[in-house]
Amino acid sequence: MPRPTTAAALSEASQRNFAALLQLVDGLSEEQRTAEFTFPDRDRNVRDVLAHLHHWHLMMLGWYADGSAGRPVHAPAPGYTWRTLPALNAEIRAQYQDVPLDQVRGQLHASHDQLQALIDAQHDPELFEKKHYAWTGSTSLGAYLVGSTSSHYDWAIKKLRKHQRSAF
Repeated sequence: MPRPTTAAALSEASQRNFAALLQLVDGLSEEQRTAEFTFPDRDRNVRDVLAHLHHWHLMMLGWYADGSAGRPVHAPAPGYTWRTLPALNAEIRAQYQDVPLDQVRGQLHASHDQLQALIDAQHDPELFEKKHYAWTGSTSLGAYLVGSTSSHYDWAIKKLRKHQRSAF
C-alpha cells in the first residue's frame, strides 16, 4: 500500500491499519497474547509491541503540542537523537514491563483516538507541505503522522503475524 499523500488517505490508512491490528490481536489465543516471542527481538511479546505504539503516539502528540505552542521540540525525546533510537526504544520497553496487556491496549486505543482527531482536523497543505511547520524541519507533519500511525501499525501487524506463525 502506498504512503498516504492526502489528509483523507492518511485518515483512512490510519483507521484501516489500526482496525487490522486490533483484529489480529483479538484473533490471538490467550496463550499467544501472553507468550514470549520465539524469535530474537527488542519487543518480546504482544504487550511490548502495543506499548511501543502507544508511547510513540504520546511522543507525536507532545511534538505537535510543543511545536504549535512555539516551544522547542525535542524529537525523538530529550537526551536522544534519531541515531540513538535503539536506546530510546529499549527504555520505552522497560517502562511498560509492569503494565498489564489490557491496560496497554486501552492506552493505545485512547492515544490512537487522539492522533486520529489531530489527523482529521488537518487539511492537505498543513499535513503534506514540507516546512509548513518550523518544528518539522525539512519534512511535513504528515510524514510524522504516517510514521506514528499507518506505517507503524503495519510494522506491528507484521511482527505479530510472525509471532502468530512461529509460536503456534
